[in-house]
Amino acid sequence: MKNKIVIGVLVAAVAVGGAGYGLYALGKKQGMAARSGTAAPAAAQAERAVDPASGRKVLHWHDPMVPGQKFDKPGKSPFMDMQLVPVYAAESADEGGVSISPRVQQNLGIRTAEVTRGSLSRAIEAVGSIAYNERDVALVQARSNGYVERLFVRAPLDPVKKGQPLAELYMPDWVAAQEEFLAVKRMRGVGTESLADAARQRMRLAGMSDSQIRLIDSTGKVHPRLTVHAPISGIIAELSVREGMTVMSGAPMFRINGLDTVWVNAEVPEAVAAQVSPGAAVEARAAALPGTVLKGRVSAILPEVEAATRTLKARVELVNPGHRLVPGMFATVQFSPAAPSEVLIVSSEAVIRTGTRSVVMVAQEGGKFTPVDVETGAESDGQTEIRKGLEMGQKVVISGQFLIDSEASLRGTATRMSDMPKAETPQQTGGAVHRGEGKIESIDADEVTLSHGPISSMQWSAMTMGFQLPDGGVAKGLKVGDTVSFEFKPTKDGAFKLTAITPKSAGGKK
Repeated sequence: MKNKIVIGVLVAAVAVGGAGYGLYALGKKQGMAARSGTAAPAAAQAERAVDPASGRKVLHWHDPMVPGQKFDKPGKSPFMDMQLVPVYAAESADEGGVSISPRVQQNLGIRTAEVTRGSLSRAIEAVGSIAYNERDVALVQARSNGYVERLFVRAPLDPVKKGQPLAELYMPDWVAAQEEFLAVKRMRGVGTESLADAARQRMRLAGMSDSQIRLIDSTGKVHPRLTVHAPISGIIAELSVREGMTVMSGAPMFRINGLDTVWVNAEVPEAVAAQVSPGAAVEARAAALPGTVLKGRVSAILPEVEAATRTLKARVELVNPGHRLVPGMFATVQFSPAAPSEVLIVSSEAVIRTGTRSVVMVAQEGGKFTPVDVETGAESDGQTEIRKGLEMGQKVVISGQFLIDSEASLRGTATRMSDMPKAETPQQTGGAVHRGEGKIESIDADEVTLSHGPISSMQWSAMTMGFQLPDGGVAKGLKVGDTVSFEFKPTKDGAFKLTAITPKSAGGKK
């Protein structure tokens, strides 16, 4: 009878102990579920919808080192030895932005400026070389076959004035025509006038001018020599004859270029060539005329692009005071396009150019900064035209914007990663097995806490964290303080479960 009583007491004790263990295990699992991100009851979610410390609305909690995993309750991170961090609604509303406290802004040297409206002075400056005005050219040719008896200009680039003698030619063909004309004049009788007119016409065909024909008529003598005079003032650009040479009718003898005006062929970049048009006023400066500003106009835009420099030539005509500007000199030309209309402008420092787009960081209330894509236009004097993306009065960052843009990009990347479907995350597939070594800190009913070293496959540094027990529990003989080798894999609820844990062998011994 006593034995039956003892057995009954033992059975009751075992039942109570089992129930207590079941309650303990259930509480442990619920705690792990809260930390691993399982859905919380509606009442609990409502209680935690507002952070009592700050009064701000909380969307969820997460581990900053693993931002892709969201939790609906606060608690300890299953990934790191740290508490979960709340994510507020205001922070999630602007995924591409970033919030910076005033103190940090001051330390970073962040400066802002307003978007204003104004006009950009689009003065274009280019360098060009001086050349002859090809519209101010005179070509002197031989009127008939002859011989160069005397040359008054003996070298190219010699200056000449209008009406100055250039050369004296002996014209054999003129002699016969002139003698025929004088013989007809000495004839008397009816019809001699018509013969005289025919003789005059023959002299014109020989290349004689009307003034020379009148001279022969008035003097009654033969003039076989021709003196060639300069038709314009300038320089001898080409000299094709020498004394004693025979020249044929129509052969070029002299080429004279005028110097009253010159051309400046300015090299205008292809990108701004559309802003320069024929007739536009220009100002030119040359080292040969220090302190002198020459006024002129664009006479033509040459329809040819220089392949090496990607420039077009704007032909500018300038007055040449004192003929001091000569071909080959350099001149700086400043074009003055028509007055532009007012546009939105920002400091050029505010624009971040990535090659494919232009971005500015817009400052908002509460220390928030948001990247905004903009369409830029002309740029001048440190100001850039904004055609699309901003409004007047907005504040943009002009110093430290690269640091803010980098932070905003990182946050945007983390947010996009957190929005990925869980099936696409390798750690949540349950198939990847990772290995590590560590020290047992504690062993509970369903969890073992390990202080492990770095795990490269998970990109973890050394830390202390809890793992779910493997199926069948830990091996007998393992205790707190033992150094072990272990394998684990992530679970679907965001926790990590051991698949094997064994004592680490040292020198072949366990």
